[in-house]
Amino acid sequence: MKSAILSGCAAVAAGLMLLSPVAMTPAAMAQDSAKCDRACLEGWVDRYFKAVIDDKPSEVPLSVNVRFTEDGQHIPIGEGLWKSMKSAGKYRLYIADVEAGVIGVLTTVVEDNADPDKGSPAAVGLRLKIENGKITEIEQNVVREARAANAIEARGKPREAFLTPIPKDQRMSRHDMIVTANKYFSGMQQNDGKGDYPFTKTCNRLENGGLSTNTPLKEGEKMPDPKTSSMYSAHWSCLEQFQSGLLHFVTRIRDRRYVALDEERGIVMAFGFFDHEAGDTRTYKIPNGKTITAGPAQPWTWYLAEVFKVENGKIDQIEAILQRSPYGMLSGWSSYADGMSDAARDVTGVNE
Repeated sequence: MKSAILSGCAAVAAGLMLLSPVAMTPAAMAQDSAKCDRACLEGWVDRYFKAVIDDKPSEVPLSVNVRFTEDGQHIPIGEGLWKSMKSAGKYRLYIADVEAGVIGVLTTVVEDNADPDKGSPAAVGLRLKIENGKITEIEQNVVREARAANAIEARGKPREAFLTPIPKDQRMSRHDMIVTANKYFSGMQQNDGKGDYPFTKTCNRLENGGLSTNTPLKEGEKMPDPKTSSMYSAHWSCLEQFQSGLLHFVTRIRDRRYVALDEERGIVMAFGFFDHEAGDTRTYKIPNGKTITAGPAQPWTWYLAEVFKVENGKIDQIEAILQRSPYGMLSGWSSYADGMSDAARDVTGVNE
């Protein structure tokens, strides 16, 4: 059996005894005493995934009190994806927060399958916190949905906007980056069509690898009018979807944890939960005066990792991976009060 290293407080000493020294490259050693730059942070993802594939926590430097969650659950290092990951995908949407020493990434992996000749693709939202040349925090959302993972991997690379730096004199402050991204969550929660929706004309959103805005019309299909339609449409733009007021059934977007800010490229990464209370919250009046009933018929929570490209006070591109979770689930990184709150929280630890 593969060995597992416990990371709980009661097993810290035992875990340390099991860890063997890790060979570090000269470049990595140099970064121990200096700020880890973009290349350094991105390199940690490869190092981490190699250790996970090998199921050898000793292959990557871990702090004494490293915290690890997978899908919101605190589990021992060496369990979960560590036991099943076969290979890493090529698609990588990085969010490199040099100031905070955090690297976030939306990517894909392949896990074991009951058929040894096959693999099970999955999408992953990962956050690593690096301090003094060691990983202190690991948070990963594993969406075990082959269709989503295959769609993400088929894209090859992120959209160009996510890779394009913003001129230094046009970069937003960390605070304003979060304020702008958070308007997306606030505008969707109990959506009424009247909020502050700072979308660019080129805004597009991908969810689990699929386009969920501006989708092409099929032959013979007509574009529904967002001002008169009673049914939400993926054909609409980001702005039209919000102005329609048809997302009102999203009753609460909570535990809005902003975990990585890539200032150079204007990218914000957040983890959070979308709650749908069901019941009478499914019936509401939309801006055109009609009363409709929509949304999940049973209580429903989406657990997601979401990434925003923000520039000049607007949201230009959005990408998310999400999965259904137990209703009211918590992230493992927040108190109960914070986990149930819809307040925006900067958890990067960087003060401006």
